[in-house]
Amino acid sequence: MITYPEIYELLRKEKYSEQIQPLPKTFSKDLAEYFEDKRKIASKTDETFNDAIVKTKKQLENAITVLREFVTRRQKKIINVAVVAAKTGMSKKDSENMLNSEKRLFDAIIKELEIEEKSLNDIISGVSKEKDLKNKLVRFIQDTDEFSDLEGNKLGPFKAGDIANIPKEVAEILIANEKASSVNED
Repeated sequence: MITYPEIYELLRKEKYSEQIQPLPKTFSKDLAEYFEDKRKIASKTDETFNDAIVKTKKQLENAITVLREFVTRRQKKIINVAVVAAKTGMSKKDSENMLNSEKRLFDAIIKELEIEEKSLNDIISGVSKEKDLKNKLVRFIQDTDEFSDLEGNKLGPFKAGDIANIPKEVAEILIANEKASSVNED
């Protein structure tokens, strides 16, 4: 199990390094056990160990504060790495020190940046608005397997939360079947 000094040390390392720091494979599990253990102790009302209970409650509050700062610092680094990765295509190596949840965030940010880059390139190259009228931007509500559009082109697979610019007719079907929702554009 992880300890408060170890949580604080992880924050210190994250704070003073530009790279995302590696974490133990069991980090999430150890953290969950730590908080569960501290909450059990803090919830006791035994008069005999009152000082220990008060100390544990304070340590629990501090651990939560430290953990939130730790996560915020990692998220900022993930955003910065994603911006660079979207421009250079170097994403596999960049995500090796991330937790699975952080990798999902990283991948989602890269997808969004690629959509934004494509949109910018379309504006710069003068792509006609006619294409925009044929397609619709949707966010998938649930995981969706690969499927074909009305012209036989393969689309997907998509995960819940993915955003895609797909043919308007297909988008309307997905929205009607509550598999996707429309993304309002500016």
